[in-house]
Amino acid sequence: MNKIHLSESDICDKFIRPAMERAGWDGMAQIYREYPLRAGRVVVRGRKARRDASTVLRADYALFHKPNIPLAVVEAKDAGHSVGAGMAQAIQYADLLDVPFSFASNGEGFIFRDATLADGVLERHLTLDEFPSPAELWARYCAWKGWTPEVRQVAEFDYAPSKTPRYYQLNAINRTVEAIAQGRQRALLVMATGTGKTYTAFQIIWRLWKSGAKKRILFLADRNILIDQTMVNDFRPFKGAMAKLSPNAKGVERVDAQGSVTVEDVTLAVNKATKQVDKSYEIYLSLYQAVTGTSEEQNIYKQFSPDFFDLIIVDECHRGSAAEDSSWREILSYFSSATQVGLTATPKETEDVSNTDYFGEPIYTYSLRQGIEDGYLAPYKVVRIDLDRDTFGWRPTEGMTDKHGNLIEDRIYTGPDMNRKLVLERRDEVVAAKITEYLKATDRHAKTIVFCEDIDHAARMRSALSNANADICQTQPRYVVQITGDNAEGKAQLDNFIDPEKPYPVIATTSKLMSTGVDAQTCKLIVLDQNIQSMTLFKQIIGRGTRLREDLGKTWFTILDFKRATELFADKDFDGEPVQVHEPRGDEPVVPPENVDGIGPDGDPGADDRADAPSPVDASQDPPLGPFGDTDADAPPRKYVLGNLVTVMVARERVQYLNADGKLVTESLRDYTRINLAKRFDSLDAFLQTWNSAERKAVLIDELEAQGVFLDALADEVASAGMKDLDPFDLLLHVAYDQPPLTRRERARRVKQRNVFTEYGPMARKVIDALLDKYADEGIATIEGPSVFNVQPFTAIGRPAELIKSFGGRPQFLQALSTLERELYAPTQA
Repeated sequence: MNKIHLSESDICDKFIRPAMERAGWDGMAQIYREYPLRAGRVVVRGRKARRDASTVLRADYALFHKPNIPLAVVEAKDAGHSVGAGMAQAIQYADLLDVPFSFASNGEGFIFRDATLADGVLERHLTLDEFPSPAELWARYCAWKGWTPEVRQVAEFDYAPSKTPRYYQLNAINRTVEAIAQGRQRALLVMATGTGKTYTAFQIIWRLWKSGAKKRILFLADRNILIDQTMVNDFRPFKGAMAKLSPNAKGVERVDAQGSVTVEDVTLAVNKATKQVDKSYEIYLSLYQAVTGTSEEQNIYKQFSPDFFDLIIVDECHRGSAAEDSSWREILSYFSSATQVGLTATPKETEDVSNTDYFGEPIYTYSLRQGIEDGYLAPYKVVRIDLDRDTFGWRPTEGMTDKHGNLIEDRIYTGPDMNRKLVLERRDEVVAAKITEYLKATDRHAKTIVFCEDIDHAARMRSALSNANADICQTQPRYVVQITGDNAEGKAQLDNFIDPEKPYPVIATTSKLMSTGVDAQTCKLIVLDQNIQSMTLFKQIIGRGTRLREDLGKTWFTILDFKRATELFADKDFDGEPVQVHEPRGDEPVVPPENVDGIGPDGDPGADDRADAPSPVDASQDPPLGPFGDTDADAPPRKYVLGNLVTVMVARERVQYLNADGKLVTESLRDYTRINLAKRFDSLDAFLQTWNSAERKAVLIDELEAQGVFLDALADEVASAGMKDLDPFDLLLHVAYDQPPLTRRERARRVKQRNVFTEYGPMARKVIDALLDKYADEGIATIEGPSVFNVQPFTAIGRPAELIKSFGGRPQFLQALSTLERELYAPTQA
């Protein structure tokens, strides 16, 4: 058969798949066509987002030993390519899927790459009839892994078929199960918030439990909601063998596949009256603090023998379990004979506290950067707002007292002092006004978390935001709520805040309580008004917004930064840059102009060992503490409080951007553009030649933006100098090459004056005039778009088919469009 005219899909169906099936591969259970790897990065343009199709990755074929154990990938090309043309892709996909075998084919044969080096050869050519059998690859795989029959029995046990894991979840599950089967007693998994740590933990437990490797399991977390939601969602298949180690629990709302809401009881393992534990269950879930206390009676975990549990999963292990002297670590030490697995998005590494010191180096890491690049996490923008008193400081006049009559210590107070040593009530008003301005310009019902310095600050911000949104709060008092450790009413609203189906609360003011373990799936705005010096805390806070929910309109989120906390992006340990950093000047809108895009992303989060309790810094403000923690009435107050005596304004700062490497651009935007274009084009002539030869100008514009040319930001900058409505072509000519620009309208007018299209009939000329007007109004990308004829004024001229026919057909129309573009960008006559 002549294959040269066959498509890649035909090659797959007629030659590659039959070759694999002849070798014994089960077409239904072992061969997966178009196996998904990366969903495609979400690209943000202005206030809209789309999937970048060029970043979607699917393996033409993934071959599995069993549904949970991938073995190989096969990349196909049509017969116009060499047999090994797809090998680079195959190797990339094999690396993502954590497998050693890669195949490339064009239908004539295979190139087989065996990274196990089972027979000392890395790559070899195979005929279509020499494709290896499942048994052969499985034997090579097991030998490469060094698995004994006992390890193999556990490692290859099937996962629970609740849903298909993503590639990175499969890797995390398999590596952990394998390590434990081989006898590892401590393991650490690092997975970014929103990437499914709980689901991954469920599958690990399921396979170890069902295979008989581990018979009694304890899952530890530090938030009630994490335990309850876990029991009724991801851990639901354990029902009947699972209970919660707590004397108190309430029903948990659960939404089924049909959208019906039911309240499901959580099974308790502790008798409410006697506080005795029922030891008949096999899987227990517990809060750290629910089983520990200052007395032996409160140490419920000691009702179990030290060797009762075979496996302990420690959720959010960067918190108390990382510290040697924490009460949480006492539990782990008591059950030291059990295998212990730590889960975290942010492993904690300081001089005194180390996750890796206890659990070892991570078995698997899936970072925020990887999640965003793969399209499984939401990208984000950053808006930085510097306030004048934070930036330039404030000093009291001699003898000045605060609103309570306290003499203010004479020194300069700057950003780190705000809401710690100095409370400027006008500052709260300015921050609340800016938050409200952003929400009004985007979506006033977008779930928002405001991270404040402490409980007192969170309370003031709740009041300031309520005043700023009085039009809504008058009838909806739960539009803004304070959710902090000391506020029972606010904490009661936490479930409603994170529930996508509940419209209120919309804005939550908090300090430490919501920095970790809160799955706010539809949170679209994170506000930072807290001094953050810790990378762990910073990543945890960012993680509150990274959940991607396209079905609910959540494709990206914004960080509104009043404390320059996002300067932590420059830290070498940060692994997920933003798509934009915007710093409005003075009275400029807090929302970046449409389509302005840049390129991009602690110690303990502060809560003590008691879940939902305030941290020491969040403690009650009464009585005022002296400098040594005393309550001497003559000691200076903990904070000076100033009302309207001190004004606060937004400082005037320029916009900053991140380049393609995630580094802040420090030179001027114009200089940066010149430098960036010089890397791509040797000269002005080279730029002009590339522009004029581009079949579609919009494609070239997208390429330049992807490489760090900030066209929209440049347009804003030159517009402030009076040059508006410039084509990207003129914008770059002016900024990078000092050429005099023309507006789009001027370019369109010049083409009309030339009478270039006299060869066409009346309808075609009318279409061309409308295209020129559309270009003048909206730019080149619009007239090159596939649906341009579906909008006014073209719909008033005729149907799309009629408009195309007026040129003689589609090829003739495309030729006319090419001529129009050539005339638009023709050199200006001297």
